[in-house]
Amino acid sequence: MEKIASFTINHLTLRPGVYVSRLDKLPSGDTLTTFDIRLTAPNIEPAVAPEALHTIEHLAATFLRNHPQWGSRVVYWGPMGCCTGSYLILAGNYKPEDILDVLTEMMRYIESFEGDIPGASARECGNYKFNDLSAARAVARRFLADVLEPRPADRFVYPD
Repeated sequence: MEKIASFTINHLTLRPGVYVSRLDKLPSGDTLTTFDIRLTAPNIEPAVAPEALHTIEHLAATFLRNHPQWGSRVVYWGPMGCCTGSYLILAGNYKPEDILDVLTEMMRYIESFEGDIPGASARECGNYKFNDLSAARAVARRFLADVLEPRPADRFVYPD
């Protein structure tokens, strides 16, 4: 079998950032953009605790799907199996620069979130106790400080 594109990225040099993972043309002619929202440096830094990543999933998906400008374009937000980031799939053809403002809003929302995690009840979630809000807030805080607020150009294009 042919190697899929995401396995061709050098994970030894990948840093936290916002990357276009793929652009897909649908039979309708529409485009889907898949973003790699890399929260930690793979194989260098510890992975994000799965409980924190689960909490980020609930908060990010809720925030994005309710966003007045972006909500109708959100197809999916979900964690990577390696626990080093999440995927964001949007309807349309976008570059990282197009979504940095909404990602900043979203991470600020997560960083400052207090109260009950949306969708974190037995009726709404298959593993509702598997959450860590404090750790999720810390991940958001770090991503804001390292990527979204300074916006270093090398964090928006996959390394060679």
